[in-house]
Amino acid sequence: MKIIINGANGTMGKKVIEAVESGKFNAKIAALISRSFDVNEAEHKYPTLDAFTGEADCIIDFSNHEGTTALTDYCIRRKLPVVIATTGHTDYEMSLIKKAGETVPVFLAANTSVGVAVLRELVKKAVAAFPEADIEIIEKHHNRKADAPSGTALAFANSIKEVRPDAVFVYGREGHAVREHNEIGIHAVRYGNEVGTHEIIISNGSETITIKHEAENRILFAEGALKAAEFIIDKPAGIYGMTELLNS
Repeated sequence: MKIIINGANGTMGKKVIEAVESGKFNAKIAALISRSFDVNEAEHKYPTLDAFTGEADCIIDFSNHEGTTALTDYCIRRKLPVVIATTGHTDYEMSLIKKAGETVPVFLAANTSVGVAVLRELVKKAVAAFPEADIEIIEKHHNRKADAPSGTALAFANSIKEVRPDAVFVYGREGHAVREHNEIGIHAVRYGNEVGTHEIIISNGSETITIKHEAENRILFAEGALKAAEFIIDKPAGIYGMTELLNS
């Protein structure tokens, strides 16, 4: 499959290139897109998506949510499947993504780790088994991450809300108010070069379950994105995610 990497000069874009070059995914680079590039067809480099008109099977987007309009317009116009791995989308940007899903297959994942997808299912089972439990989510990332809480932490919270529909998200804690039963506390920590750790604490006062995922190398997210690309290139239009990939 021929892949367009949007955000190719960023940290994750470079990891996708590395994963493609490893040869494990039967993938080839169709185009590398970054605003820092000049057009260089020999090296497959282009400054914008519109600058590339060649053949491709799928886009992997690790750019920035602010480029959602250009990304979705391009996908719709060229009928290209897309893996969107950026986070921090506004409600309007999410509406554009859903609109694109009416025309092309869109794989939307705040975290492309297969391990995180497995944990989301485990968390839902644990929460269902302890309906009276207090639930807290702690996420840790490097000091350059702009959005807080992470998209993955919010994905965990939304998975929990499927089981506990009365849940209310509380971001960090301060003041003197007593914790309410239906709260899901979400806490963001930023330091150094932390790749990404997510910890979910489920406690009913008598026993506590801690479910934790630690990313040790960013290459796992790149490999997950390539698996997602393989998964959606022959799918009908729609919105897909890691749950569909796990169940395929």
